[in-house]
Amino acid sequence: MTEIRLRDYSAGMNSEFSALLEKVRQLAEVTHTLRRENVELRTALTKLSAEHEQLSARTSEAHDRIAMLLETMPAAGNNQEAA
Repeated sequence: MTEIRLRDYSAGMNSEFSALLEKVRQLAEVTHTLRRENVELRTALTKLSAEHEQLSARTSEAHDRIAMLLETMPAAGNNQEAA
């Protein structure tokens, strides 16, 4: 029969277990970092969305004001005919 060397077998297992444990630790660290970054990005998105809404409202208001001014101005052709 083949002799099983338990000492060598378990040493390999310990090494593999340690490597797996390190990978799990790294994965947990990356997950934590990504969650923190996700929160920061959501906060930034909320601020930028609010700013976009304000700028859109201001643009619309400016458009309306210009349209009103154009309606009150005499036509360019009328000024030239009078001259």
